[in-house]
Amino acid sequence: MKYYIIAGEASGDLHASNLMKELKKLDADAHFRCWGGDRMSEQGGVLVKHYRDLAFMGFIEVLINIRTILRNMNFCKKDILQYKPHALILVDYPGFNLEIAQFAHKNNLRVYYYISPQVWAWKSSRVKLIKKVVHKMFVILPFEKEFYARFNYEVLFVGHPLLDAVNRNEICLDKMAFIRKYTLLDKRIVALLPGSRLQEIKKILPVMLKSMALYSEYQLIVCAVGTIDIEIYKNLCRNYNVKIVVNDTYNVLNNAHAALVTSGTATLETALFGVAQVVCYYANYFSYIIAKNLIKLKYISLVNLILDKNVLAELIQKDLNTERIRKEFEKISEDTTQRKALLDDYNELKEKLGGKGASERTATYIFKEMSERLHEI
Repeated sequence: MKYYIIAGEASGDLHASNLMKELKKLDADAHFRCWGGDRMSEQGGVLVKHYRDLAFMGFIEVLINIRTILRNMNFCKKDILQYKPHALILVDYPGFNLEIAQFAHKNNLRVYYYISPQVWAWKSSRVKLIKKVVHKMFVILPFEKEFYARFNYEVLFVGHPLLDAVNRNEICLDKMAFIRKYTLLDKRIVALLPGSRLQEIKKILPVMLKSMALYSEYQLIVCAVGTIDIEIYKNLCRNYNVKIVVNDTYNVLNNAHAALVTSGTATLETALFGVAQVVCYYANYFSYIIAKNLIKLKYISLVNLILDKNVLAELIQKDLNTERIRKEFEKISEDTTQRKALLDDYNELKEKLGGKGASERTATYIFKEMSERLHEI
């Protein structure tokens, strides 16, 4: 069968690639055309657009780049019609994907949505549209099933795909192998995860570096992404004693003692590796003001949202400064009561996420249903 898959950022690329891997196990004749990244390409997808050309962060950035976004949308619609897929699979990335879902629905294409847009955070009115144009929504957060049920829309909770990715033993080096690969000093590791978007990295990484400069007893490792020019990281880090590791975040987290993490999927990844962390976030001022007035959530990190309590310190905007980072870091870096409580909360988090197999369950549902439809035809 022919599948058209759209993912607009690094996490979507990861989860879509694992879904493709599972679909190939079920469908020996699977063909993929994709918007995504290197991981999807490695699974045999024909890459139409790379997510590095699609990721615009914040309301202001979207407005500035609106012409590019509209051109991409129009091109995508034409490309879908030309490819004529049996199934369109959308992965998060709501601003773009919901527009494409409407278009696909009008053209009688089967639309599956893997990883729900965060309509529970803002724009819950979008649920009406989702019910109309999305045949099946696969959700990965435990509270999302109940949220959609309030709108009389049945979704399938498949568990969180990060549980699969984190438990892939082949990507995790043991301590000695990690040290040999990166020639690290024999110090405890503090991971710095400044995000995957250029705007985030330029704003947040300098504050992380300055905050941690005093702690010579730790080995600092910056987790870089390959879609950003390595020279940008080197320039930002040039006055600090740090190591830069590209596209190997899981091996860093697997050996880290603590971390400073930009809000997003990375906070959940860090938690699943059992690493104590401080959450950092800084946005364009006007984007932040708009978001603050539109988004009604108690927390910004997925860990706190899923557990519905203040497990991780969240340093946002003016609170993201060296003094606050050091204060919160010291609470979780030593063997304190707060660190122990945080790590205990991580165990509760894993239980709530529903176990491994999200990609397999989603692929099985899509393939079974599409096979039955094709057989009927």
